[in-house]
Amino acid sequence: MSLAYNVDTDYYDPASLGEVARQRALCADITIIGPGLLNDENLGPPVVNGCLFDTGKPVLVVPKGAEATLWPRRVLVGWDSRVEASRAVREALGLLCAAEEVHVALVDPKANYNGNGAEPGADIAAYLTRHGARVSVDVLPSAGKPAATVLAQHATDISADMIVMGAYGNRRLRERIFGGVTRWIFEKPTLPLFLAR
Repeated sequence: MSLAYNVDTDYYDPASLGEVARQRALCADITIIGPGLLNDENLGPPVVNGCLFDTGKPVLVVPKGAEATLWPRRVLVGWDSRVEASRAVREALGLLCAAEEVHVALVDPKANYNGNGAEPGADIAAYLTRHGARVSVDVLPSAGKPAATVLAQHATDISADMIVMGAYGNRRLRERIFGGVTRWIFEKPTLPLFLAR
């Protein structure tokens, strides 16, 4: 199967980069952001803001050392029953259904709380299964660690090829999210990160 894509090599003024990225992302299925932009504190945030937050389109963040793929064999879905996580799953549905294994991971979920049913993760697993994905639900204890750390370790433990998760936050938190995601990527396993808002 071949994919249609576009690579833009034009020069843009850094002040207008976010708007240019937004315009391009509006007419694309996904934007791939590599380590060059992740390492650039001046250009990275406006591109992520323009592509992810200003369009609602997904972004595939590929850190240094990771292999970009839209056909991962094993995927970890970070699930927290929020709208952003639901959108990420919906946007990644094609790659999740093509994967050999999908692990829906929940960190310290509470039954019947914050959108969780009596059995946290069962609803999203059923949704994915109806679409043909091969799903397992992994309920993980945090043991006092941040959820991102627990998810990253679990991704390593299951040999995941990609992590799918929601990117949430308001306008004031955008740069903090970008910085947090960037730090998380560089401190944790070098895996592509599929983000949707």
